[in-house]
Amino acid sequence: MTVPELDAKALTDRIRVERVPRSHLSLELGHLYMEDLLAGPDALRRYFAGIAPWAEFVRSRHAARRVSTCFMVDEYFSAVRKPADLIPELVEAAAAAGLTIDYLARESACADAGGVSPAELVLERVTPDPPPGTDGTRPPARASGWLTNSEGMARPHRPSEAMAAPRRWEPPRQNDVRLHSICLDVQLWSETDGGRLWSCAFLSAVWQLLRLGVLRDEGRAVVVPERWDGPYPAEWGDLPPVVRLAERAHPFTAYRTMTLLETRFADVEAAVRLILGQVAVDPVVRAQVAEQASREGVDVPDELVRRVAHVFTDDL
Repeated sequence: MTVPELDAKALTDRIRVERVPRSHLSLELGHLYMEDLLAGPDALRRYFAGIAPWAEFVRSRHAARRVSTCFMVDEYFSAVRKPADLIPELVEAAAAAGLTIDYLARESACADAGGVSPAELVLERVTPDPPPGTDGTRPPARASGWLTNSEGMARPHRPSEAMAAPRRWEPPRQNDVRLHSICLDVQLWSETDGGRLWSCAFLSAVWQLLRLGVLRDEGRAVVVPERWDGPYPAEWGDLPPVVRLAERAHPFTAYRTMTLLETRFADVEAAVRLILGQVAVDPVVRAQVAEQASREGVDVPDELVRRVAHVFTDDL
């Protein structure tokens, strides 16, 4: 997907869009499921001790740059641990490994950030990559809840005519194929009695976009980190979407992101990258980021997915 070059000042004059401060890199120190967080303080200390050498390696490559760290708690699908109990354990376990968590986010905020749904904002900007020769039989992602990178995936069922010869099987084909296809179909949400349940992959894609600082709601930044004074609450919903834990942290949003994960998350992150490749950033915000980067002499790829990096390891 290509976006025409636009004059940043002209766009900003036409549409008032909030600017956000940026680090050079947003480093995520892992993303654990709630069942992982139930294992207790000793397990958390082992986890951070295992991740520390990787974090130090990343920091050494960005020694002269602004790097902020973050950690997201998965309390969207289950919230069996209270923030009053869990947050101090996370902070202490990270500190024992020589790490500082600058920002802590709750995954439910990717679905509902208090008056605005970042997930809905992203869904509005999903522009599926249509395969060559698309016949329009597949409903759009906003209606179906599915996104693909391929031709022939998840085809609608058509009953065959009586006595008709069996259909010949045809393999799917990746839209942007290089010799051989790698085909993915990604579910963005499912319908439940309580309404729409966003998928882990889609919320993780929203999380990356929040860290990149490219989402706006009527020109306003969607999530602004807040300090929390006093004891942490018993309910996650009582916390801001993103809590700033470190007093002198560099900005939460960044030009690029790096996420340290165990390899069991690789399939989810492959889906995240597919989603990010089909999200159109507001041209005003795109021009704004380009202008900020140019002023600082920072190289920022045009494609969102190229601003996102991962390190996968089981050596934890």
